[in-house]
Amino acid sequence: MRDDPTFVEQIQRDLRDVRWLGPEEIRSRARRRSQRKVVVATVVLAFAGVSAVAVAAPRKSPPPVLPAAAPSASPTRHEITTDALLQPVDLPQQVDVQLSQSGLGEPVLLDHMLDACRTSQGRSDGRQYSILSRSQTLVPKRAAAILTRSDGLLTQDLYRLTPDAAIQLLATLDDVVAPCAEWNSIGGYKVGGATGTGSATHRWAVVQRDFAGDGAALLRHTGSQPVDQKTGEPIGEAPRPSTTAVVRVGDLITVLNLGQTGTELDLRRLAAVAARRMCAAANPAC
Repeated sequence: MRDDPTFVEQIQRDLRDVRWLGPEEIRSRARRRSQRKVVVATVVLAFAGVSAVAVAAPRKSPPPVLPAAAPSASPTRHEITTDALLQPVDLPQQVDVQLSQSGLGEPVLLDHMLDACRTSQGRSDGRQYSILSRSQTLVPKRAAAILTRSDGLLTQDLYRLTPDAAIQLLATLDDVVAPCAEWNSIGGYKVGGATGTGSATHRWAVVQRDFAGDGAALLRHTGSQPVDQKTGEPIGEAPRPSTTAVVRVGDLITVLNLGQTGTELDLRRLAAVAARRMCAAANPAC
């Protein structure tokens, strides 16, 4: 219990550093961030058996019971400071806005649609839970007031787990993805004034390993053109493939997503930079 005041004080200091936006801007950016994390348009979310509102809502999973810290001769770092995250200077373009938030007991979120695929088959969502976390969104300086999929956003979630959980997350990733190597989702859709039942095929695969940190993986998602089941007509836009980088350094896991303009090569480069940033905050440090 002696460490608790130090931890609370650190959280309070970090919160004082946050630049608070107006209520309308916060709600607007929160909506855009949630929309960005969904690879396909709202119509495909409905195919997963989940409404767009439900997917975009804040995560409400109950926090796990956190393990008590074992006695140690040397202090163990628990807080995650902002310098452990990617910095604006790490991006090739100038960054205009940086939004950051922290959390306790959050699930490590890789892909909303992957969760939907697993749970639709009666499986668990396969998530690991963190002790604490930090998340940020970096917005290019050229971004318009209303962002689109081509505006090149970067999001980063950084989690501290127990050491065993951090290792297990990457070690079991292929097993988590395997049931969703090919998944046909069917559900209702609404695009403009048109409604109906549509279908689309989703595929996930781990396409590269061990390119950064103590372990890393690229998780790629591809989806077919959604079509109306009755008419066979295409619905909305054809989705582009998306890739998520998952990197471990010690007991830290980071999840990186680039906007639609980023490539897998860009993502691997940023993953390596992120691993170096994580080093000083990891247990053990690099």
